[in-house]
Amino acid sequence: MVVVMTVSKTSNAFHTISTTSKSLSFSRLSSPFSAPPTSSTTLLRESNEPSDESSASDIEKILDEDYPSFKSLLSMNEKVWKSVRTSGTGCTIFAPNNAAFENLGQKKLDQIADVRNSETAEKMGAYHVVEEPVTAEELFNSGGVVTLGGEVLCDRKKSGGFFGFGGTEDGGVTIGGANVVKSFGVGNIIVHEVDGVISPNLLWRYMDQLRIPGSN
Repeated sequence: MVVVMTVSKTSNAFHTISTTSKSLSFSRLSSPFSAPPTSSTTLLRESNEPSDESSASDIEKILDEDYPSFKSLLSMNEKVWKSVRTSGTGCTIFAPNNAAFENLGQKKLDQIADVRNSETAEKMGAYHVVEEPVTAEELFNSGGVVTLGGEVLCDRKKSGGFFGFGGTEDGGVTIGGANVVKSFGVGNIIVHEVDGVISPNLLWRYMDQLRIPGSN
């Protein structure tokens, strides 16, 4: 049976936003990765109407196999994992691919893995989960989403243009500046693969200024 990603009610997880521990290693990305497609793609997975519990189990396996670096980050926040496991109505996960973590550079990878930055890393993980299903279409038509970490802006992706000016919408969508490269459903959980780690610049500045690995 095919999981069709639709939501029949108006979601409270998104709206128009006005513009106003453990030491884990993220540096060894064992899974191969490929360049993201040029346009957003919706993928559907086969399912036998899994229960909420099996959905959580399935998504954990998928993250282990396909998004191991993101799984390491998400595993640092037990509250987020509990939300994924116990959500009766489903949830949404923004899963950065391994290339997204590699593109951060070694300095930021070391900062995320440093146990002294665990509280900040937990906050980063929370920005990748919404407590209800939000489809790719809903992301496209919204101004932002409310994640467990806080509000994150959504925007329609444009191609062409010059230094951010001009260009035309190409049907894609960005979340927190990261491109959604594909979306799929796992039971009542919707996963959007993204090509960047979703995090406010403030969290990176906090790591830079106060939690530099090796400092006293």
